[in-house]
Amino acid sequence: MTVETASRPRYEEIEPGFRLPGRAFKVERKDLVRYGGAACDYNTIHWDDRTAEMMGLPSPIAHGMFTMGLALGVLTDWAGDPGAVVDFGGRFPRLVPVPNDGVGVELVVEATVVEKLEAPRVRLNVAVRCGGNKVLTMPRTIVALR
Repeated sequence: MTVETASRPRYEEIEPGFRLPGRAFKVERKDLVRYGGAACDYNTIHWDDRTAEMMGLPSPIAHGMFTMGLALGVLTDWAGDPGAVVDFGGRFPRLVPVPNDGVGVELVVEATVVEKLEAPRVRLNVAVRCGGNKVLTMPRTIVALR
């Protein structure tokens, strides 16, 4: 058994209420440009100040799928397997404005096990916060542990 395998969570050891270690991400405008290129999403609301202003936004906004990807990365890192996330669905209750100031914004991912399903699956509530406000909620997340 490798160290990596030994540190993976086991279904038998996880109980409702278990909180995954939270993780904070610094997001800058350059991250949005890189993500947009990789995802072939060239919508100017994600990188151009003038377009964002014309659309009534405070600044260009992060892509919803970029935000979701950060959250899913936390889950797959915890589970130790990218294929462990077997179901998820989310809502984007707020936008994530990302100013072009060299500082960006901080996104914090939090997750809690809320239910043990048929082994080896657990259901988690996942949220991403920006400035204390939820910008992504994923109440239907199911992870298959080992």
